[in-house]
Amino acid sequence: MVQKAEKIWFDGKLVPWDEANVHVLTHTLHYGCGVFEGIRSYKLASGESAVFRLREHIVRHFNSAKIMEMKIPFTVDEIYDAVLETLKVNKLEEGYIRPLSFIGEGVMGVHPGNNPIQTIIATWPWGAYLGEDALEKGIRVKTSTFTRHHVNVMMTKAKTVGNYVNSILAKREAVADGYDEALMLDTAGYVSEATGENIFIVRGGKIKTTPLTSVLDGLTRNSLITLAKDLGYEIIEQRFTRDELYTSDEAFFCGTAAEVTPIREVDRREIGEGKAGPVAKHLQKEYFKVVKGENPKYDSWLDKYSV
Repeated sequence: MVQKAEKIWFDGKLVPWDEANVHVLTHTLHYGCGVFEGIRSYKLASGESAVFRLREHIVRHFNSAKIMEMKIPFTVDEIYDAVLETLKVNKLEEGYIRPLSFIGEGVMGVHPGNNPIQTIIATWPWGAYLGEDALEKGIRVKTSTFTRHHVNVMMTKAKTVGNYVNSILAKREAVADGYDEALMLDTAGYVSEATGENIFIVRGGKIKTTPLTSVLDGLTRNSLITLAKDLGYEIIEQRFTRDELYTSDEAFFCGTAAEVTPIREVDRREIGEGKAGPVAKHLQKEYFKVVKGENPKYDSWLDKYSV
């Protein structure tokens, strides 16, 4: 269960958590046209708190809305400030942040007409998305029978509410079959991403990841690529097959919620030695140093605040 906070920011006002409600005929509830972000804040070693790459997340949120032809009636700066205000009023030194823009109540039918575009920002405490053991030991993954979206079927560069029906189907299937997460292939049969994470594999010390042809431009993905290059790793952005994944030395997922999660098994096949590999553990360690403010080189990625 989500741990309730005191307030939710709703169209410019802070309202009590249980009063942040919408009508049952809210357009997005019926047709899935809405956009959202997943963002984390962390308690820093200095005692302050910081949101990881907040402005970039908010800019992506507005880009998602533009793709979906939704005009958010606030500016990037206003939503940026609202996120920090909501964290402070909820006295959250670290936690998860969910901005959501959606089409409100008005006309029904596929075309939303002039229905209002509404925005909320919710914050709550949240630990490791796939469990604390997952970060240390790695997870078991199943290739889904559901294919990832084609670029001309859905807008894959937008973090759109409706896109995640695909993820829900894949995740339910994987969990029902005893796995922790699902791996999605693209329409050509190449490895795409997970239900909410980007994927990396390691072969011969080189790190490979799916190119941004048909996957969301993950900010954690972008951060890890920068971090890995700075640490001296070679990064290759190139399509790869499922059997290349099976025979890789290591594999790991990354995302705001999942952070850096090693993969120990895919489709009953051990990856590498069947545990978190050295490259994944190294990047995980360095990533947590960055988000905890222990590497001043990346201070520009931290939007600091105090509660």
